[in-house]
Amino acid sequence: MRGVVFLGDRELVLQEFPDPTPGPGEVVIEMKASGMCGSDLHTYRAPKGGAAASLGLGGNVTQVIAGHEPCGVVVARGSGVSDRQAQIGQRMMNFHYDGCGVCHHCRQGWSQMCIEGATVYGFTGHGGHAPYMRIPASTLVPLPDELSFVEGAAISCGAGTAYNALRRMGVRGGSTLAIFGQGPVGLAATLFAGAMGARVFAVDIAPERLALARSFGAEQTINSAAEEPIRLLKEWTHGQGVEFALDASGAPEARAAAVRACRAWGTACFVGEGKTVTLDVSQDMLRKQLTLIGSWTFNITGQADCARYVADNRIPLERLFTHRFALDEAEAAYRLFDNQTIGKGVFVF
Repeated sequence: MRGVVFLGDRELVLQEFPDPTPGPGEVVIEMKASGMCGSDLHTYRAPKGGAAASLGLGGNVTQVIAGHEPCGVVVARGSGVSDRQAQIGQRMMNFHYDGCGVCHHCRQGWSQMCIEGATVYGFTGHGGHAPYMRIPASTLVPLPDELSFVEGAAISCGAGTAYNALRRMGVRGGSTLAIFGQGPVGLAATLFAGAMGARVFAVDIAPERLALARSFGAEQTINSAAEEPIRLLKEWTHGQGVEFALDASGAPEARAAAVRACRAWGTACFVGEGKTVTLDVSQDMLRKQLTLIGSWTFNITGQADCARYVADNRIPLERLFTHRFALDEAEAAYRLFDNQTIGKGVFVF
């Protein structure tokens, strides 16, 4: 089979790999959809031969099949895999982390935080940008029948990350929320927060993404390349600032603006990976009694919870996907995604 390998310096190749066979405790899933995530761009853009240092991942990521939003069907099981874990033909998402299974983080479903070090599928282990993927059965998350494979792919990272952040922040009906960055994670947050009844203000520098945010229910949008977001957000909230702010961009300026746009006793949350931010701790945080949250994806039960929420509330998650590609189109797909003007892209099989 052929799989997408990031070479660095915005180059990739479709490389030949043996078809995988499952070992003990493992399954092979036949891919139906594999999403493109903003985190992919860190390794896509990285220097050739480098590691995903900006994501805090150890090891060399070259020669690894990319794609950490896989969704498909179980086609083979290794020894020791029970029917309760996986059945042939069962529709499955993948929790794209695996750890020791013993430490307290792993036991709580947060294997990405494993104290022994985690495998991250698509970065340090083979991912979903290929026809087949071999994974431990313990990383499988059933896909509800009501959801499509592309929706399952979105939940497997970007949309699941947005959902978990909103839950941790305590966003509720009638609350005011500014979302900085309207890439795939920010757009999913806009969609979810609107469904939760929040008043959403979307911030980005790409007119195309701001138009998508409006169509997803954002009450107001701000092009931060031309407008001052903090001033406008305070104007729209009677001078107080927003109750909640989420940065999904990772940009230092957006992170700082998210904090400074919050009212007293507000909550800001960072989910965008990489880079740094400089804050005046006294003015920006202490004297506002601000809560600042760092939220990294979700645990394995959180992925299942997000899928159930999408299904039960009929969230139109497929609308995130503005572009669908065949695997042979990977080079053109990532060139387009790298422009950061489109919504979410996905490879369909």
